[in-house]
Amino acid sequence: MRFVELSVPAAKRQAILGILDDEGIDYAITDASDGERYAAVASFPLAQDDVEGLLDRLRDQNLSEDAWTVVLDARTVVSDRFDAEEDADEDGSERRGRIARDELRTAAADLAPDRSERWSYVAMTVVSAAVAVVGLLQDSAAVVVGSMVIAPLIGPAMAAATGTVVDDRDLTARGVALQVLGLGLAVASAAVFAAAMRFVGLVPPGTDIATIPEVQSRLAPDFLSLMVALGAGIAGAISLATGAGAALVGVMIAVALIPPAATVGLGIAWGQPFLSLGAGVLVLVNVLSINLAALIVLWVVGYRPQDALELDLVRERIRKRIGVLVLALVVLSVFLGGVTYLSYQSAQFDQQVETEVEGMIDGQPYADLELLDTSAGPSETAIAFDEAGLAAGGPINVSVTLDRPAGTTQPRFAAALDRRLSRTTGRNVTVEARFVDAARTDAIRSPANAMGRTPIVPA
Repeated sequence: MRFVELSVPAAKRQAILGILDDEGIDYAITDASDGERYAAVASFPLAQDDVEGLLDRLRDQNLSEDAWTVVLDARTVVSDRFDAEEDADEDGSERRGRIARDELRTAAADLAPDRSERWSYVAMTVVSAAVAVVGLLQDSAAVVVGSMVIAPLIGPAMAAATGTVVDDRDLTARGVALQVLGLGLAVASAAVFAAAMRFVGLVPPGTDIATIPEVQSRLAPDFLSLMVALGAGIAGAISLATGAGAALVGVMIAVALIPPAATVGLGIAWGQPFLSLGAGVLVLVNVLSINLAALIVLWVVGYRPQDALELDLVRERIRKRIGVLVLALVVLSVFLGGVTYLSYQSAQFDQQVETEVEGMIDGQPYADLELLDTSAGPSETAIAFDEAGLAAGGPINVSVTLDRPAGTTQPRFAAALDRRLSRTTGRNVTVEARFVDAARTDAIRSPANAMGRTPIVPA
């Protein structure tokens, strides 16, 4: 529901009121104090879907040049007559459930600050990136979520998509520029802040950031990451088009951008380019997906340029931009596909290890053993960057922890499992078997195989 106030210039009073009468709008007229230029102000409630049609008709008659229009969000209109008219309209036409083009443009412009208000955007982006660094290093999901709440990154993406569909090139350029500025600032400020924390000793020496779970989750993006970003873009566009609050949706978009951008900064501060590479690919995939989804949604729900003569040109421009975004995502999807495939291989290998161990301890001479835990290396980071293990066919370290009766020994278990896994998986495997009993904990590793592996000295 909207409440509209429309100025009525003295020279165009009859034409404007004639349009309101034709539209069946029940309006009230208030005489203006400036009797020479404005004769009156027309005020009336109007259904949200009807605002765009009225504004377009006023423009078509060149009646909006000397007049001004204010559109307010009306929470409640108490009027039996208005309710009856609205019900009649719903019976005869389909409601679109979206705000007017002018409202969309204004909302998007408010989310993408101009030069005079850009300092707040810069400050909030820097602060959110710094908070994200703290959350990542502390492995605190709560702190990372806090960084997302204050990140102002929903506006630029929505502004770029809105400007494209309504043919507002200035708004599009502002949205794109703010996205580049925001992500660049997030990475740079995260790198500087992380380096400062490391230099002053706030992070323990020797900390391997690649082993922190909150960091690990941003290092190897797969196709599920793409789905998250597309969902964020769709939700952002829908919230903007329906006039719903964008705050919560902004958090979802920040989920896809701020933590991985902060992870890129961490990789720079720690001098780990492979770490920055994985997180950087995730940032690019997410920002492209958000822009693609928002652009498609706004076009599908019916937003078009004001000038009908520009429709074909804008449609062609949108097709080209969608094509560029899709092409970029296809190129990056090679990386996503590789990580997804390797993650699947890793999970499949882990399952094979567990199956083979269970098979061994079901029979003699290992029937007294009980499996407690299995793990296989290399790490997910190494898999993602083709440094070792499944990705390159290198040796894979398998660690098995078993419970055994006190006073018993199983010195040949590791070698037997090594042979069994090498035969069934076709991989170059080195097995470490850890035995836990009431008296002590022993670690026994399999010897080198014929391929030249170096035996590991027992711990």
